[in-house]
Amino acid sequence: MRQAGRSLPEYRSVRGQGSILEAIADAALAAEITIQPVRRYGVDAAVLYSDIMVPVWAIGFGVEVTPGVGPVIDPPFRHRSDLRRLRPLEPEIDTPFVIETVERLVAELDVPLIGFAGAPFTVASYLVEGGPSRTYSRTKALMYGDPGLWADLLDRLADLAIASIRSQVTGGASAIQLFDSWAGALSPPDYERFALPASQKVLRAAGELGVPRIHFGVSTGELLGPMAEAGADVVGVDWRVPLDTARDRVGPHLALQGNLDPAVCLAPWPAAAAAARDVLRRNRGHPGHIFNLGHGVLPETDPAMLEQLVELVHREGRADGPWPAGAAEVAT
Repeated sequence: MRQAGRSLPEYRSVRGQGSILEAIADAALAAEITIQPVRRYGVDAAVLYSDIMVPVWAIGFGVEVTPGVGPVIDPPFRHRSDLRRLRPLEPEIDTPFVIETVERLVAELDVPLIGFAGAPFTVASYLVEGGPSRTYSRTKALMYGDPGLWADLLDRLADLAIASIRSQVTGGASAIQLFDSWAGALSPPDYERFALPASQKVLRAAGELGVPRIHFGVSTGELLGPMAEAGADVVGVDWRVPLDTARDRVGPHLALQGNLDPAVCLAPWPAAAAAARDVLRRNRGHPGHIFNLGHGVLPETDPAMLEQLVELVHREGRADGPWPAGAAEVAT
């Protein structure tokens, strides 16, 4: 996942102590951080170093990313009048640093660059909760209590995501990923009613740009069926659902991404290797698999472990390995 650099000493060396938003706004630094995992591990794609809150931060909604906490919104979204704070994103004016980062990377990388955006549901949840949450109580209260306002909020956020994605693809990104990190807080009926339509809007617009689309969520095992109908070409799977089970839920027409437990990479190599081989085995007979972790790399992960992991997947997961053709590529 895009946090692959967090465990690298070279990342810590260049990242410094400032806010992640400050690092993202420095195009040269963001490009270097994006490239570092590709340079070290030899993976098959790079994921843009950015954050799902960048568009709402760039338009001045009142977002900061606090170390050890995550995004903090002040003041949070509470009333219909707050919709006025969500003006349209003008990438050339609001996020020129993202465009410059993408252009730098496309000029330097030998592998495809994956851009991304936050799914409207997850971004809306941050705005409503005011920060990370365990219960999503304010979010659900707004959903159930004022579904019209909720729909308007997600529609605004979908437009922000579309504008951001469009600027990344225009700059040269080869694919996009839509992160719905909090979607697992919803039941399938609530997901279909309160989250899916806005994600479909984003993915439909991304499809018009002619690039592959990846749709990822956390704790979304029960949502894989409806997520498969959102319009992406690839569905991300975290570690809570076996890959073959996910395949049954998604269907044969889409590719899968995932789904090694990041914590396995803290275990001795034989255990990690066995777990990686199990992921590959569960894709047997089904092409269209991007081997990846089920979520971000844990910061305490030994880079040498990830080097071995990438080498194993390249050796055993590709057409010249013991698994089917097209079984696996590896993205950061």
